[in-house]
Amino acid sequence: MASYRTAPDASDRMPSGVPYIIGNEAAERFSFYGMKAILFTFMTQYLSNRLGEADRMSEEQATFWIHIFNGAVYFTPLLGAIISDAWLGKYRTIIALSVVYCLGHLTLAFDDTRFGLALGLGLIALGAGGIKPCVSAHVGDQFGRGNGHLISKMFGWFYLSINVGAFISSLATPALLGRVGPEWAFGVPGILMFLATVVFWMGRHRFVHIPPAGSAYFREVLTADNLRSFGRLSVIYFVFVAAFWSLFDQNASSWVAQAEKMDRRLFGIEFDAAQFQALNPFFILVMVPLFNYVLYPAIDRFFPLTDLRKIGIGLFLAVPSFLIPAWVETRILAGEVPTAWWQVLAYAFQTASEVMVSITALEFAYTQARPRMKSLVMTFYLLSVWVGNWFTALVVLLVRGEDSLFNLSGPAYFRFFAYLMLAVAVLFIPVARRYRPVRYLQSEGVSEQEAEAEMR
Repeated sequence: MASYRTAPDASDRMPSGVPYIIGNEAAERFSFYGMKAILFTFMTQYLSNRLGEADRMSEEQATFWIHIFNGAVYFTPLLGAIISDAWLGKYRTIIALSVVYCLGHLTLAFDDTRFGLALGLGLIALGAGGIKPCVSAHVGDQFGRGNGHLISKMFGWFYLSINVGAFISSLATPALLGRVGPEWAFGVPGILMFLATVVFWMGRHRFVHIPPAGSAYFREVLTADNLRSFGRLSVIYFVFVAAFWSLFDQNASSWVAQAEKMDRRLFGIEFDAAQFQALNPFFILVMVPLFNYVLYPAIDRFFPLTDLRKIGIGLFLAVPSFLIPAWVETRILAGEVPTAWWQVLAYAFQTASEVMVSITALEFAYTQARPRMKSLVMTFYLLSVWVGNWFTALVVLLVRGEDSLFNLSGPAYFRFFAYLMLAVAVLFIPVARRYRPVRYLQSEGVSEQEAEAEMR
């Protein structure tokens, strides 16, 4: 690590490693969202056994296992954060687990059985999840006091790079699946993941590499101040942000199933049901600059738009994103074939909610963490996705399908999540008012203790 920079430059400009991080993130997100976009269709239409015979899942089974997988992707960040902060450092952890990630894509491309699916998704969950807290924290590590005012803009561009990759792959991989089959549909995202790893390696001498803390890391984690901070953040992320994710990630499961029953012609072109997932990253590309440069400054003229206020508004915006599918499901049960423009509207509300909740929560987790705790506290953001997805899987297990304990299908299923989100949004108001945020950035050539004392 001696040949690498270990502290940000005293500069007021964007760090020199940013282009490599952005390029890596765009390619990595292409690989993940491209694979995820076709999972529901693959599980319900393409799965086979060792003899080549059809071995497909039902809609309820596919929905359940997609949310179990997606939850696992956001649970393994805890492992990645500990390895990174205590032993390997962020850069080495990202490189090592990226190789595991590539092997997962390779498995999916060459084995279309349930065993291949489980092994491939398991490797991807370990690789993709393990690097998540490291990549996000690595972004923030590039900034010091001189250019700390640019960190919000950087996280915005970081999020845009995610959605450029997601938008292209959400359109491309369903088309590949229908035309050339699962081998290439899963293989192309694997190739992009390999390229992402190469791009990240190329930027190694441009990055700031914060050294791991070693055994001292665990003593610092367990200090009274840190434990109190973790407790406050747990409420924000594991209750309120998690509820948002329990709704959001259904665009890869229940929303795909609903789109199959709709008139999917837009502008005279008929799209695959899975391709509608591209609406989310498309709206992100439009809304991030719109919110950052128009909406947020306009709101700031009337009252200060803090991070927690952004999250609160975003939670309320998630409610109509599920009331609309509930209404659509009512029309489907009445024998109609609703236009997919209704799903476009639902995606618009969902994405507006995501911009205010997810992007803000990502930055908030970084700034609330002390310098040695960056990767670990980033896992609070990521574990909230795990909690939300496994909650959805539990709901599906209990209330959907012939074997469920209760019958909450059709419009009632979507209304349940809409009303849940409304209740959570209302409860967030008093919690946000009582929370007292802090702000920690990496220091430029001064000790961690001096930097923290200055920030206090």
